[in-house]
Amino acid sequence: MLDEKLNEVVKNLQSLPSIGKKSAIRLAYFLSKEHSLSLKLAHSIEELVRFVKPCVRCGNLSQNELCEFCASENRDKNLLCLVESAKDVVLIEESSSFKGLYFVLDELNEEKILKLRDMISANDTKELIFALTHSTLSDASYFFIEERLRDLNLSFSKIAQGIPSGVSLENVDLISLHKAISFRTKLD
Repeated sequence: MLDEKLNEVVKNLQSLPSIGKKSAIRLAYFLSKEHSLSLKLAHSIEELVRFVKPCVRCGNLSQNELCEFCASENRDKNLLCLVESAKDVVLIEESSSFKGLYFVLDELNEEKILKLRDMISANDTKELIFALTHSTLSDASYFFIEERLRDLNLSFSKIAQGIPSGVSLENVDLISLHKAISFRTKLD
């Protein structure tokens, strides 16, 4: 039986994605012995929670009101890549295949569509690239979003196949991700 405090850490670690009970126990014991690292980790998590928030324009994570991409003058504002989460932005950036702007579509609702529409209009975006996990749900989302934005005279595309259906971007190697972005297909 685990100590009460250790058990609490195990339960909290276990609630993280992809951390099972054995891994949680192993990490908790490691952290109990590595005081300096544990305190650094606790501090960095506290800083993350206190200071990192969604960008007011695109939903990417940032310490500032606007993320580094929305604030940059060097990004191609003609291209807007629609992703499921802020971690997908990091993955696409690591592939060095995209130099446009991003929009995080963590949920599909009217407010998000209006925000997306505003961003497209403000930047005079020419192409919207869908970089969602391939699935029948994402295909329905493409259709719904295309219909809602049809009047904006946009070109719609999606990242190329080669990323298996149902696999999230975080599980794709950088070469496949680079090819998927570079060889995206037009939807119209």
